[in-house]
Amino acid sequence: MGATIKDVARLSGLSIATISKYINGGNVLEKNRIKIEQAISQLDFKVNEIARGLKTNRTMTIGVLIPDLKNIFGATIISNIEDILTRYGYSMMVCNYKQGHRQEREKLEFLEKKMVDGIIIIPTGSNSQYIGKLINDEVPVISIDRPIPDVDCDTVMVDNQNATYNVVEQLIVRGHRRIGVICGPEGNYTADERLKGYLRVYEDYSLKVDPAMIKRGYYDVESGYNLLNELLDHENPVTAVLATNYEMTLGAIMAINERNIDVPGDLSFIGFDNLQMAKIVKPALTIVVQPMQQICENAANLLLKRLNKDMSNFPSIVRLKTELVIGGSIREVAY
Repeated sequence: MGATIKDVARLSGLSIATISKYINGGNVLEKNRIKIEQAISQLDFKVNEIARGLKTNRTMTIGVLIPDLKNIFGATIISNIEDILTRYGYSMMVCNYKQGHRQEREKLEFLEKKMVDGIIIIPTGSNSQYIGKLINDEVPVISIDRPIPDVDCDTVMVDNQNATYNVVEQLIVRGHRRIGVICGPEGNYTADERLKGYLRVYEDYSLKVDPAMIKRGYYDVESGYNLLNELLDHENPVTAVLATNYEMTLGAIMAINERNIDVPGDLSFIGFDNLQMAKIVKPALTIVVQPMQQICENAANLLLKRLNKDMSNFPSIVRLKTELVIGGSIREVAY
Protein backbone atom coordinates (compact mmCIF):
# COMPACT_ATOMS: atom_id res chain seq x y z
CA MET A 1 0.00 0.00 0.00
CA GLY A 2 1.30 3.45 -0.89
CA ALA A 3 2.17 6.18 1.57
CA THR A 4 -0.64 8.39 2.83
CA ILE A 5 -0.86 12.03 3.81
CA LYS A 6 -0.71 10.88 7.44
CA ASP A 7 2.66 9.24 6.74
CA VAL A 8 3.95 12.50 5.23
CA ALA A 9 2.73 14.41 8.27
CA ARG A 10 4.34 11.94 10.66
CA LEU A 11 7.72 11.96 8.88
CA SER A 12 7.82 15.74 8.41
CA GLY A 13 6.59 16.51 11.92
CA LEU A 14 3.92 18.84 10.52
CA SER A 15 0.13 18.80 10.76
CA ILE A 16 -2.09 17.12 8.21
CA ALA A 17 -3.68 20.55 7.59
CA THR A 18 -0.29 22.01 6.57
CA ILE A 19 0.46 19.05 4.30
CA SER A 20 -2.98 19.31 2.69
CA LYS A 21 -2.56 23.05 2.15
CA TYR A 22 0.76 22.48 0.35
CA ILE A 23 -0.59 19.65 -1.83
CA ASN A 24 -3.57 21.77 -2.88
CA GLY A 25 -1.37 24.66 -4.01
CA GLY A 26 -1.51 26.82 -0.90
CA ASN A 27 1.39 28.82 0.48
CA VAL A 28 3.36 27.37 3.39
CA LEU A 29 6.48 28.55 5.19
CA GLU A 30 9.68 27.86 3.25
CA LYS A 31 11.09 25.66 6.01
CA ASN A 32 7.87 23.63 6.04
CA ARG A 33 7.90 23.32 2.24
CA ILE A 34 11.38 21.80 2.41
CA LYS A 35 10.32 19.30 5.11
CA ILE A 36 7.21 18.32 3.14
CA GLU A 37 9.06 17.81 -0.13
CA GLN A 38 11.76 15.76 1.60
CA ALA A 39 9.11 13.54 3.23
CA ILE A 40 7.20 13.15 -0.05
CA SER A 41 10.39 12.15 -1.85
CA GLN A 42 11.48 9.72 0.85
CA LEU A 43 8.06 8.04 1.04
CA ASP A 44 7.46 8.21 -2.76
CA PHE A 45 4.10 9.73 -1.89
CA LYS A 46 1.62 10.08 -4.78
CA VAL A 47 -1.47 12.27 -4.62
CA ASN A 48 -4.68 10.37 -5.33
CA GLU A 49 -6.07 12.80 -7.88
CA ILE A 50 -9.45 11.05 -8.14
CA ALA A 51 -10.00 11.12 -4.40
CA ARG A 52 -8.82 14.71 -4.17
CA GLY A 53 -11.13 15.70 -7.00
CA LEU A 54 -14.13 14.16 -5.24
CA LYS A 55 -13.26 15.93 -2.00
CA THR A 56 -12.40 19.37 -3.41
CA ASN A 57 -14.72 19.29 -6.44
CA ARG A 58 -11.66 20.03 -8.57
CA THR A 59 -9.97 17.86 -11.19
CA MET A 60 -6.90 20.12 -11.56
CA THR A 61 -7.50 19.96 -15.30
CA ILE A 62 -8.02 22.88 -17.68
CA GLY A 63 -9.68 22.52 -21.07
CA VAL A 64 -8.07 24.39 -23.95
CA LEU A 65 -10.13 24.66 -27.12
CA ILE A 66 -8.55 25.97 -30.34
CA PRO A 67 -9.66 26.13 -33.99
CA ASP A 68 -6.76 24.23 -35.53
CA LEU A 69 -3.81 22.35 -34.07
CA LYS A 70 -1.80 23.13 -37.22
CA ASN A 71 -2.19 26.88 -36.71
CA ILE A 72 0.95 28.38 -35.17
CA PHE A 73 -1.04 30.88 -33.08
CA GLY A 74 -3.05 28.13 -31.40
CA ALA A 75 -0.03 25.88 -30.97
CA THR A 76 1.91 28.71 -29.30
CA ILE A 77 -1.03 29.40 -26.99
CA ILE A 78 -1.07 25.75 -25.90
CA SER A 79 2.67 25.59 -25.27
CA ASN A 80 2.94 28.83 -23.29
CA ILE A 81 -0.18 28.33 -21.20
CA GLU A 82 0.82 24.79 -20.31
CA ASP A 83 4.15 26.10 -18.99
CA ILE A 84 2.30 28.50 -16.68
CA LEU A 85 -0.49 26.19 -15.47
CA THR A 86 1.93 23.33 -14.76
CA ARG A 87 3.58 25.47 -12.08
CA TYR A 88 0.26 25.49 -10.24
CA GLY A 89 -0.34 21.75 -10.52
CA TYR A 90 -2.81 21.86 -13.41
CA SER A 91 -2.89 19.57 -16.43
CA MET A 92 -4.40 20.49 -19.78
CA MET A 93 -6.93 18.74 -21.98
CA VAL A 94 -6.51 20.13 -25.52
CA CYS A 95 -9.32 19.99 -28.08
CA ASN A 96 -9.31 21.03 -31.73
CA TYR A 97 -12.64 21.98 -33.29
CA LYS A 98 -11.26 22.33 -36.83
CA GLN A 99 -12.93 25.72 -37.44
CA GLY A 100 -16.39 24.11 -37.17
CA HIS A 101 -19.25 25.58 -35.12
CA ARG A 102 -20.84 22.19 -34.43
CA GLN A 103 -17.50 20.63 -33.54
CA GLU A 104 -16.81 23.49 -31.13
CA ARG A 105 -20.10 22.79 -29.32
CA GLU A 106 -19.33 19.06 -29.16
CA LYS A 107 -15.88 19.71 -27.68
CA LEU A 108 -17.34 22.12 -25.12
CA GLU A 109 -19.81 19.43 -24.06
CA PHE A 110 -16.96 16.91 -23.87
CA LEU A 111 -14.92 19.20 -21.61
CA GLU A 112 -17.92 19.84 -19.39
CA LYS A 113 -18.50 16.08 -18.99
CA LYS A 114 -14.84 15.66 -18.08
CA MET A 115 -15.44 18.18 -15.29
CA VAL A 116 -12.56 20.45 -16.20
CA ASP A 117 -12.04 23.24 -13.67
CA GLY A 118 -11.92 25.95 -16.32
CA ILE A 119 -11.72 26.54 -20.07
CA ILE A 120 -9.47 28.69 -22.26
CA ILE A 121 -10.90 29.08 -25.75
CA ILE A 122 -10.28 30.75 -29.08
CA PRO A 123 -14.00 30.86 -29.94
CA THR A 124 -15.96 30.81 -33.18
CA GLY A 125 -18.54 33.15 -31.65
CA SER A 126 -21.37 30.79 -32.57
CA ASN A 127 -21.85 29.01 -29.25
CA SER A 128 -22.37 32.03 -27.03
CA GLN A 129 -25.42 30.63 -25.25
CA TYR A 130 -23.67 27.43 -24.24
CA ILE A 131 -20.56 29.26 -23.07
CA GLY A 132 -22.77 31.64 -21.10
CA LYS A 133 -24.36 28.62 -19.40
CA LEU A 134 -20.91 27.29 -18.42
CA ILE A 135 -19.99 30.64 -16.88
CA ASN A 136 -23.30 30.79 -15.02
CA ASP A 137 -22.54 27.28 -13.70
CA GLU A 138 -19.29 28.72 -12.29
CA VAL A 139 -16.96 27.17 -14.83
CA PRO A 140 -14.44 29.96 -15.51
CA VAL A 141 -13.99 30.65 -19.24
CA ILE A 142 -11.24 32.83 -20.70
CA SER A 143 -11.59 33.86 -24.34
CA ILE A 144 -8.45 34.54 -26.35
CA ASP A 145 -8.12 36.59 -29.54
CA ARG A 146 -11.76 37.71 -29.72
CA PRO A 147 -14.76 38.47 -27.49
CA ILE A 148 -17.74 36.11 -27.30
CA PRO A 149 -20.90 37.85 -28.56
CA ASP A 150 -23.58 38.62 -25.95
CA VAL A 151 -21.63 36.94 -23.12
CA ASP A 152 -19.89 38.53 -20.15
CA CYS A 153 -16.59 36.69 -20.41
CA ASP A 154 -12.99 37.47 -19.51
CA THR A 155 -11.14 38.17 -22.75
CA VAL A 156 -7.50 38.60 -23.75
CA MET A 157 -6.75 39.88 -27.25
CA VAL A 158 -4.61 42.29 -29.21
CA ASP A 159 -5.62 45.63 -30.67
CA ASN A 160 -6.16 44.28 -34.16
CA GLN A 161 -7.48 47.47 -35.71
CA ASN A 162 -4.49 49.57 -34.74
CA ALA A 163 -2.13 46.73 -35.67
CA THR A 164 -3.14 46.90 -39.34
CA TYR A 165 -3.68 50.67 -39.25
CA ASN A 166 -0.05 51.22 -38.23
CA VAL A 167 1.22 48.80 -40.89
CA VAL A 168 -0.73 50.34 -43.77
CA GLU A 169 0.20 53.83 -42.60
CA GLN A 170 3.89 52.85 -42.85
CA LEU A 171 3.29 51.92 -46.47
CA ILE A 172 1.27 55.03 -47.30
CA VAL A 173 3.94 57.40 -45.96
CA ARG A 174 6.43 55.56 -48.18
CA GLY A 175 4.33 56.44 -51.22
CA HIS A 176 2.29 53.27 -51.68
CA ARG A 177 -1.34 53.63 -52.78
CA ARG A 178 -2.08 50.22 -54.32
CA ILE A 179 -1.84 48.22 -51.09
CA GLY A 180 -3.28 44.73 -51.11
CA VAL A 181 -4.49 43.08 -47.93
CA ILE A 182 -5.00 39.33 -47.46
CA CYS A 183 -7.57 38.82 -44.70
CA GLY A 184 -9.29 35.95 -42.95
CA PRO A 185 -12.94 35.01 -43.54
CA GLU A 186 -15.81 37.47 -43.28
CA GLY A 187 -17.59 37.18 -39.96
CA ASN A 188 -14.44 36.19 -38.11
CA TYR A 189 -14.00 38.91 -35.44
CA THR A 190 -10.21 39.08 -35.72
CA ALA A 191 -10.26 39.18 -39.52
CA ASP A 192 -12.96 41.86 -39.54
CA GLU A 193 -11.07 44.02 -37.04
CA ARG A 194 -7.86 43.82 -39.06
CA LEU A 195 -9.72 44.85 -42.21
CA LYS A 196 -11.30 47.78 -40.34
CA GLY A 197 -7.81 49.06 -39.55
CA TYR A 198 -6.90 48.93 -43.24
CA LEU A 199 -10.05 50.80 -44.24
CA ARG A 200 -9.70 53.40 -41.48
CA VAL A 201 -6.20 54.47 -42.49
CA TYR A 202 -7.31 54.94 -46.09
CA GLU A 203 -10.17 57.11 -44.83
CA ASP A 204 -7.90 59.15 -42.56
CA TYR A 205 -5.55 59.87 -45.47
CA SER A 206 -8.50 60.69 -47.79
CA LEU A 207 -7.53 57.89 -50.18
CA LYS A 208 -9.93 55.82 -52.25
CA VAL A 209 -10.14 52.12 -51.46
CA ASP A 210 -10.12 49.73 -54.42
CA PRO A 211 -12.21 46.69 -53.42
CA ALA A 212 -10.06 44.57 -55.74
CA MET A 213 -7.16 45.10 -53.35
CA ILE A 214 -9.03 43.40 -50.51
CA LYS A 215 -8.82 39.60 -50.54
CA ARG A 216 -10.57 37.37 -48.03
CA GLY A 217 -9.78 33.71 -47.55
CA TYR A 218 -9.14 31.29 -44.73
CA TYR A 219 -6.30 31.42 -42.27
CA ASP A 220 -4.25 28.86 -44.16
CA VAL A 221 -1.24 28.57 -46.48
CA GLU A 222 -3.36 27.88 -49.57
CA SER A 223 -5.29 31.14 -49.15
CA GLY A 224 -2.10 33.14 -48.82
CA TYR A 225 -0.69 31.55 -51.97
CA ASN A 226 -3.81 31.92 -54.12
CA LEU A 227 -4.75 35.43 -53.00
CA LEU A 228 -1.26 36.81 -53.47
CA ASN A 229 -1.35 35.51 -57.04
CA GLU A 230 -4.74 37.15 -57.60
CA LEU A 231 -3.37 40.49 -56.44
CA LEU A 232 -0.34 40.22 -58.73
CA ASP A 233 -2.46 39.18 -61.72
CA HIS A 234 -4.71 42.24 -61.49
CA GLU A 235 -4.48 44.56 -64.48
CA ASN A 236 -3.43 47.36 -62.15
CA PRO A 237 -1.30 45.35 -59.72
CA VAL A 238 -0.36 46.18 -56.17
CA THR A 239 2.90 47.76 -55.08
CA ALA A 240 2.62 46.41 -51.53
CA VAL A 241 0.83 43.56 -49.74
CA LEU A 242 -0.04 42.85 -46.11
CA ALA A 243 -0.85 39.25 -45.12
CA THR A 244 -2.71 39.18 -41.81
CA ASN A 245 -1.68 35.87 -40.23
CA TYR A 246 1.30 33.53 -40.24
CA GLU A 247 -0.09 30.77 -42.47
CA MET A 248 -1.23 33.26 -45.12
CA THR A 249 2.14 34.99 -44.86
CA LEU A 250 3.84 31.68 -45.56
CA GLY A 251 1.60 30.97 -48.56
CA ALA A 252 2.19 34.45 -49.97
CA ILE A 253 5.97 34.02 -49.68
CA MET A 254 5.69 30.72 -51.56
CA ALA A 255 3.89 32.52 -54.40
CA ILE A 256 6.47 35.33 -54.39
CA ASN A 257 9.34 32.84 -54.62
CA GLU A 258 7.61 30.80 -57.33
CA ARG A 259 7.16 33.90 -59.49
CA ASN A 260 10.67 35.21 -58.79
CA ILE A 261 9.27 38.48 -57.44
CA ASP A 262 11.96 40.84 -56.19
CA VAL A 263 11.11 41.98 -52.66
CA PRO A 264 11.13 44.91 -52.13
CA GLY A 265 12.16 45.95 -55.66
CA ASP A 266 8.99 44.68 -57.35
CA LEU A 267 6.77 44.36 -54.31
CA SER A 268 6.85 45.56 -50.72
CA PHE A 269 5.58 42.85 -48.39
CA ILE A 270 4.57 42.73 -44.71
CA GLY A 271 3.65 39.56 -42.85
CA PHE A 272 2.16 38.57 -39.51
CA ASP A 273 3.62 36.62 -36.58
CA ASN A 274 6.67 34.34 -36.22
CA LEU A 275 9.64 36.66 -35.87
CA GLN A 276 12.07 33.74 -36.30
CA MET A 277 10.71 32.96 -39.76
CA ALA A 278 10.87 36.65 -40.67
CA LYS A 279 14.59 36.72 -39.91
CA ILE A 280 15.53 33.74 -42.08
CA VAL A 281 13.76 35.06 -45.18
CA LYS A 282 15.88 37.30 -47.41
CA PRO A 283 15.44 40.16 -47.18
CA ALA A 284 14.25 40.00 -43.58
CA LEU A 285 10.50 40.58 -43.49
CA THR A 286 8.80 43.56 -42.02
CA ILE A 287 6.36 41.82 -39.71
CA VAL A 288 3.60 42.37 -37.16
CA VAL A 289 4.44 40.52 -33.96
CA GLN A 290 1.76 39.63 -31.42
CA PRO A 291 2.86 39.57 -27.75
CA MET A 292 2.28 35.83 -27.33
CA GLN A 293 3.86 35.53 -23.89
CA GLN A 294 1.77 38.42 -22.58
CA ILE A 295 -1.39 36.94 -24.07
CA CYS A 296 -0.77 33.61 -22.37
CA GLU A 297 0.29 35.09 -19.04
CA ASN A 298 -2.80 37.29 -18.89
CA ALA A 299 -5.12 34.43 -19.85
CA ALA A 300 -3.58 31.98 -17.38
CA ASN A 301 -3.48 34.50 -14.52
CA LEU A 302 -7.09 35.52 -15.12
CA LEU A 303 -8.13 31.88 -15.07
CA LEU A 304 -6.23 31.19 -11.84
CA LYS A 305 -7.84 34.26 -10.31
CA ARG A 306 -11.33 32.99 -11.17
CA LEU A 307 -10.51 29.48 -9.96
CA ASN A 308 -9.66 31.05 -6.61
CA LYS A 309 -13.17 32.57 -6.57
CA ASP A 310 -11.84 36.10 -7.09
CA MET A 311 -14.45 37.71 -9.36
CA SER A 312 -13.16 41.27 -9.09
CA ASN A 313 -13.24 43.28 -12.35
CA PHE A 314 -15.38 40.65 -14.06
CA PRO A 315 -15.52 40.56 -17.00
CA SER A 316 -11.97 41.74 -17.63
CA ILE A 317 -11.10 42.81 -21.18
CA VAL A 318 -7.35 42.87 -21.77
CA ARG A 319 -6.30 44.44 -25.06
CA LEU A 320 -2.57 44.25 -25.83
CA LYS A 321 -0.48 46.12 -28.40
CA THR A 322 1.33 44.46 -31.28
CA GLU A 323 4.81 45.42 -32.43
CA LEU A 324 5.80 46.29 -35.99
CA VAL A 325 9.33 45.05 -36.66
CA ILE A 326 10.75 46.81 -39.71
CA GLY A 327 12.82 44.59 -41.98
CA GLY A 328 14.13 44.93 -45.50
CA SER A 329 10.95 43.94 -47.33
CA ILE A 330 9.44 47.42 -47.81
CA ARG A 331 10.65 50.43 -49.74
CA GLU A 332 9.57 53.89 -50.80
CA VAL A 333 7.88 54.38 -54.17
CA ALA A 334 6.95 57.46 -56.21
CA TYR A 335 3.28 58.40 -56.40
